[in-house]
Amino acid sequence: MITIRDVTPDDAGTLADIYAYYVENTAITFECSAPSEEEFRDRIRDISAKYPYIVLEDDGMIMGYSYAHAFVGREAYSHSCEMTVYLSPAVRHKGYGRMLYEAMESRLKNMGIINLYACIGDPITEDEYLTRNSEMFHEHMGYHRCGLFTRCGYKFGRWYNIIWMEKIIGKYD
Repeated sequence: MITIRDVTPDDAGTLADIYAYYVENTAITFECSAPSEEEFRDRIRDISAKYPYIVLEDDGMIMGYSYAHAFVGREAYSHSCEMTVYLSPAVRHKGYGRMLYEAMESRLKNMGIINLYACIGDPITEDEYLTRNSEMFHEHMGYHRCGLFTRCGYKFGRWYNIIWMEKIIGKYD
C-alpha cells in the first residue's frame, strides 16, 4: 500500500542514503559530498519548519521524498518556492515522483504558493552522470523552461548547465 506522509527527523538516515546515491553517482545534484545523517536531520528540521516535506512509502518502505523550500529567501518571493524530489534509484519510472509532486502541489496551493520553480542539472551532452530525464519529468508535470545558466556546475571533471523550470499553480490576486 502506498502512503504519503510528513517526514520526521527519524527518516533522516533513509533519506540521506537515497540522496547519497545521487551525490556520489550523478550530476543531478551539484553537491559533491553526501551529507551525514545528522546534517540531513538538520535540513529536515529547517525546511519542514516552514514548508511541506513528505515521503512516499510503499508497504512501509520509503521509496522517495519531496520538499519545497524558499525561492531566493526574500519576503517579496513569499508566494513562490523551489521544489525538490528524489526517489530511491531502484524505483524510478513507477509514478512515485508524480504522486509526490501532486501531493506537494496540493499542500503548497493551500499555503498560498502560486509559483513553483525547479533548478535542474542540464547536460551539455548527455552522459553517464546526467541525462534530460528530470527536465522531461517536469515537462510532464506541467513545468516549462524559463531560464538557462551556462556551465555553472563542475562535477566529475566536466561542466554542466542548469535550467530553471516554472509552474503556476494559483491565481494572482
